[in-house]
Amino acid sequence: MSLYPEIEPYDCGMLDVGDGNRIYWETCGNPSGKPAVVLHGGPGSGASANFRRYFDPAAYRIVLLDQRGCGRSTPHASAYDTDMSVNTTAHVMADLELLRRHLGIERWLVWGVSWGSVLGLRYAQTHPHAVTELVLTAVATGSNPEVTLMTKGLGKLFPEAFAQFLAPLPADERDGNLAAAYNRLLESPDPRARERAARAWTDWETAIASAPPRSVPRYEDPVFRMGFARMVTHYWGNDHFLGEGNDEGVVLRDAPLLKDIPGTLVQGGLDPGNLLGTVWRLHHGWPGSELLIVDEAGHSASAPGVTELLVAATDKYAARRGDVG
Repeated sequence: MSLYPEIEPYDCGMLDVGDGNRIYWETCGNPSGKPAVVLHGGPGSGASANFRRYFDPAAYRIVLLDQRGCGRSTPHASAYDTDMSVNTTAHVMADLELLRRHLGIERWLVWGVSWGSVLGLRYAQTHPHAVTELVLTAVATGSNPEVTLMTKGLGKLFPEAFAQFLAPLPADERDGNLAAAYNRLLESPDPRARERAARAWTDWETAIASAPPRSVPRYEDPVFRMGFARMVTHYWGNDHFLGEGNDEGVVLRDAPLLKDIPGTLVQGGLDPGNLLGTVWRLHHGWPGSELLIVDEAGHSASAPGVTELLVAATDKYAARRGDVG
């Protein structure tokens, strides 16, 4: 099945979650339907209206939000004076719980893409009482080896782009944690240094896109570019704020905790993360999970084949009406 028709929210608002942050949220579809929450990627990408279309609007109460620091939430990470110390995985999971209670939802399906899959997995592992099912795509787990692959390992495949990626960094920081090194540039008091770093980071993100077209129009928006680069490097440079042991992968380690939560993983065969076997290891560590591979797709929820499988998954889980919160 292709995407459902475009719809508009029937309700929206700004939720005060503390620390000076206010989170944008919206609800679409059927107010009496099965609750589902959408976790966008990045970190820092913000929610897309297109995400509403992966759900049957007659069956689901669809909740979208912009996570701390991005989209319509305030303050935005692009602003130099935004306090990033209160933007961590634990903070965002606490925001989800505040939003769930604010909307009067007991349990919800969690749908996540890329970083949203990391967040969704950890949320389900630490708040299993709140999650009915997981539907995840462009799957990642936030481990340090994944970050190393995306910032260093792929340099062997894209040597010219990698040389350009390294160029803005001080020579003594080119062998260490590149995300952390870039984050230091993005926290510089010099606005020109910050802008050069944001451009270089998003140029690298564009270069390593796993399938054509290798162009990302949103990176031409200077506000988005700065906020996105700052958010990604903040998380990637700090172990995704997943705690000790993330060199081996905290989320992968705790995969067995998901044993009572049904889940569908839809993965592009060309996703760079597959080089580490991450999604296969997650699937085999998570009893009852379903793994579906789309050979010609990359790291995207909108690729042909991926879209259809994601919609089929939400259609399948819509039938579990006993979980309406």
